[in-house]
Amino acid sequence: MNHLLRSHAPVTEEAWRQLDDEARQRLAPALAARKLVDFSGPHGWRYSAAELGRAAQIAAPEGALQARQREVLPLVELRAPFTVALDELRDAGRGALDIDLGSLDEAVRLVARAENVAVFHGWADAGIEGICDTSPLDTVPLGSSFADYPSRVATAIEGLLERGVSGPYGLALGPEGYTGVVETTEHGGLVVFDHLRQILGGPIVWAPGVRGAVLVSLRGGDFVFVCGQDISIGYEHHDAESVHLYLEESFTFRALTPDAGVGLAL
Repeated sequence: MNHLLRSHAPVTEEAWRQLDDEARQRLAPALAARKLVDFSGPHGWRYSAAELGRAAQIAAPEGALQARQREVLPLVELRAPFTVALDELRDAGRGALDIDLGSLDEAVRLVARAENVAVFHGWADAGIEGICDTSPLDTVPLGSSFADYPSRVATAIEGLLERGVSGPYGLALGPEGYTGVVETTEHGGLVVFDHLRQILGGPIVWAPGVRGAVLVSLRGGDFVFVCGQDISIGYEHHDAESVHLYLEESFTFRALTPDAGVGLAL
């Protein structure tokens, strides 16, 4: 038995399979940060901190001694509850493929948004400094029109190139900006989305939680998402009508090369 307590839930093997499959499918489009930074893990639920490879001097118990304490970055645990009606789970056990998982959608939205915000904008209470927080480059304004985005992104790329940061590059766009870019055509008839991809040489990612946009190099080794337990479904309790479940993960994030990314503001 592990800490997710799934064996205690009144959920059949077939229903668990459907729940896991649905969670994966709904999470995949929204986990923007994982598409643009390196992924380390999953290292398991008992993995508590990422090693930083550094040590700080501390007072020793005796004057003739020298003491240093290893520095680590603790992982944060994130949990989003949701419920599923017992009748729906019973139907899943009968082979139904259209069970109502509306509550799972909200849990997915919360987890994905929290991940994206932590990676791109930071999470002070968790000790996480995001890409925009650590970047030494000035934030680039996106302009008043979606048609301005290609020239502004080109300006941001130039800033990275001046620091010796090569491409290809990826762009995380908040939902409003992503929709506007997809729908906008420039004067020459070229869709802005396609123009941006040509400039970047890499993907444009729909990123719930991102304010404006964030440009990052995809050369590797600059940013790392450290995962303890990957996103999993656990069991909380049940009553006569519903099973109370949750999505849970543990993670932290490190910006190893801060000048390999830059924010673009609305």
